[in-house]
Amino acid sequence: MSTFNRLLKGRQDAIVGYSIRRIEITDKDVIAKSGQTHHPIVEYSGRIEDEVVGMVFEVTAEELLKADEYEVSDYKRVTVPLKSGGSTWVYVASN
Repeated sequence: MSTFNRLLKGRQDAIVGYSIRRIEITDKDVIAKSGQTHHPIVEYSGRIEDEVVGMVFEVTAEELLKADEYEVSDYKRVTVPLKSGGSTWVYVASN
């Protein structure tokens, strides 16, 4: 709500060949907002058995830019294939 000012419509899906790990956050504003020093991050593993299940949300181009502004430099936005077919944007480890 604080980023998009509305509830997003979405559906469950998964990306294959990715896994989740936790990274230390050093941005003081992000820590203040989340109350956590470590956040999950998706990274490419290349292993077909790795899968990250999540929600695919419908957002406008303007909202996607708002999401980019929200994310810190530890994350980058890339296009990935969905298990159900098609593709989506996802924020992954920038390193």
